[in-house]
Amino acid sequence: MSRAALLVLADGRFPAGGHAHSGGAEAAVKAGLITGAEGLEAFCRGRLHTSGLVSASLAAAAALGVDPVELDTAADARTPSLALRVASRKLGRQLMRAARATWPSGELDAVAREFPKGAHQPVVLGVAARGAGLGPDDAAYCSAYESVSGPASAVVRLLSLDPFDATRVVAGLAPELDRVVERAVAAARGVVVDGVGVLPAASAPLLEIGAEGHAAWPVRLFAS
Repeated sequence: MSRAALLVLADGRFPAGGHAHSGGAEAAVKAGLITGAEGLEAFCRGRLHTSGLVSASLAAAAALGVDPVELDTAADARTPSLALRVASRKLGRQLMRAARATWPSGELDAVAREFPKGAHQPVVLGVAARGAGLGPDDAAYCSAYESVSGPASAVVRLLSLDPFDATRVVAGLAPELDRVVERAVAAARGVVVDGVGVLPAASAPLLEIGAEGHAAWPVRLFAS
């Protein structure tokens, strides 16, 4: 496994489209749930242990070679919000373009053919990690990290938050991120024996509700 490949995949400058999405942070800022570093920390912690855990487990399972069609269906079932499903598929489509250009593989090509409008982002992430020679732990870490780094970066722009404070929030969540990845990978390995039903289905109702409202805004800085 190449740790250098993991750095490339997790780099915020990797052209996967994540910079255009706030991970729900824009709606949370407008609702007054994030007003500074303390609110950002609470938001990121909640996101990490809910949608972050779900996404990390899906990515880990895809990196293990679990059928992407089954995983995509599982992702749909775990994403009640239409707005979030649309955003996830858009991100998956953009990530697919970047991954196929960077680490060409037959598995990525097969997923692209199966989902011409885009598979869910965590599924594509896992297949991309597999194509890059990475394992389920790497895919889960990349996904879990994105679940907190994306909102942190967005809040810097939304509130003019000090970037040092935002980075401190992300770094402070590192031990919890480790635990989430451990749970995600264990669940992903269980899929091989018991099927995709064993994957986490942690809910985040405020993220879902916020996403639906955000999608209807006439003016917004981020796509989601």
